[in-house]
Amino acid sequence: MKDIMPVNGQFAMPTLGYDNLGDVISKETLGFHYGKHLKAYVDNLNKALPGSGLEGLSLTEVVKKAEGGMFNNAGQVLNHTMYFEQFSNSPKAMSPKLTALLERDFGSVEAFKKEFEQKGATLFGSGWVWLSMDKECKLVITQQRNAENPVTMGLQPLLTFDVWEHAYYLDWQNRRADHLAALWQIVDWAIVEGRLC
Repeated sequence: MKDIMPVNGQFAMPTLGYDNLGDVISKETLGFHYGKHLKAYVDNLNKALPGSGLEGLSLTEVVKKAEGGMFNNAGQVLNHTMYFEQFSNSPKAMSPKLTALLERDFGSVEAFKKEFEQKGATLFGSGWVWLSMDKECKLVITQQRNAENPVTMGLQPLLTFDVWEHAYYLDWQNRRADHLAALWQIVDWAIVEGRLC
């Protein structure tokens, strides 16, 4: 995964290659989720950095070292950046390499997707479901609450679905499971594979 560095002491909003994602994530949801929620996290993190002792560190290092409100904002910037960057209106298909890894660790791609969706649908409250790689290069699925990110557990995050209600409620109302199932249509697997260690 390419880490995110501050420029002139400030973290920036990620640049998206889309302004809507069809029936999966509407332009209206992106306007709120990316344009308001993520922007607030970026702005709050940048305000908290001066004098924190974490200036100049990469975003991942800030997440690993920060506490309290700074951790919450840094974690949400990292989580949301990875989330938004993994989607596309013209997603690339899963490569044989990634297919083989998922088959090795979950039995099949379908079994992986089923477990991933189930963990996302059953996470109580707000948070994230992640596919990550551990130090032995094994793929694992984790549920992370609030602003948590797998990097704090020594994992390499590859793919995430946001299960905070603001990620889907305008388009899907209370149908979180249906939303999670629909997200596979827009995952750009080349981006996911590029995050492999």
